[in-house]
Amino acid sequence: MDQRTDTLERITLASLSWGDVGDLDRPLAVLLHGFPDTAHTWRHLGPVLAEEGYRVVAPFTRGYAPSDLPADGSYHVPALMDDAIALHRHLRGDDRALLVGHDWGAITANGIAAAAANPFGDVVALAVPPIPAMHPRADDWTRWLRILARQATFSWYTVFNQLPGLPERTFDRFVAHLWHRWSPGYDASEDLAHLAAALPDDAHRSAAIGYYRAQPRTWRLPAAYQSHARDWVGEPRLPLLFLQGADDGCLDPRWAARTASRLPAGSRVAVVEGAGHFLQLERPDVVNARILEHLHERAADRS
Repeated sequence: MDQRTDTLERITLASLSWGDVGDLDRPLAVLLHGFPDTAHTWRHLGPVLAEEGYRVVAPFTRGYAPSDLPADGSYHVPALMDDAIALHRHLRGDDRALLVGHDWGAITANGIAAAAANPFGDVVALAVPPIPAMHPRADDWTRWLRILARQATFSWYTVFNQLPGLPERTFDRFVAHLWHRWSPGYDASEDLAHLAAALPDDAHRSAAIGYYRAQPRTWRLPAAYQSHARDWVGEPRLPLLFLQGADDGCLDPRWAARTASRLPAGSRVAVVEGAGHFLQLERPDVVNARILEHLHERAADRS
């Protein structure tokens, strides 16, 4: 594993990398982390993809050190999408490129999968399906309401994160609680240490919480990202793989069953047993195998 820094048009991103990133004969893989997590969440998948022939880059997304705090102050999903697409362009990726996202990274990846400007050939989302897949259908309102009622008990933290200052002041206890609730039984000590290094002060902690505060405030989206304003809640345009942990304490696992029928033909959905929200860390054997299987099947479909 190496570390690199890439200066893009709107932000400088630091990344962990595996494989020879400068070897343009190798397809690019960009891996996006979520909250409360860092690029180190890909420590199991990164080397596996490198062995598969990819040049792998896992950025610390905007606001997470050692990446920059964005000068424009935007933590909207369209800004995150712009960063990933800009990184693809900067690293001279092509249509063989793979995009994998977890949590906020999954929301970003799903948005890019819905964008006409998507430069990635394959997309994998972990823990959060495309937003339209969670919308109700005319024939299943009752089932949808049952899931939504339980989801509301999971999603209290999204309201808590809107409070001014309190999430920052209680940050260490707050994020440790989330890891405990979202992935029951998983020892997050290493991941929390990485998180503390990535969010060392109030400015960086406010940046991480800012992802939650930005989305309702659409009027604050800078003009530079307006082209993605609708994409992030759009329908995916290409087949994708969606994986969710069976014991996810952040997003009700029943969303996965609904997702399967709402994705483009050729998409794949699986629930990973023995895993919670951070399934790529809890069951890397299963998650890595599922991702490689999907990539091989996609390659076969294209040939």
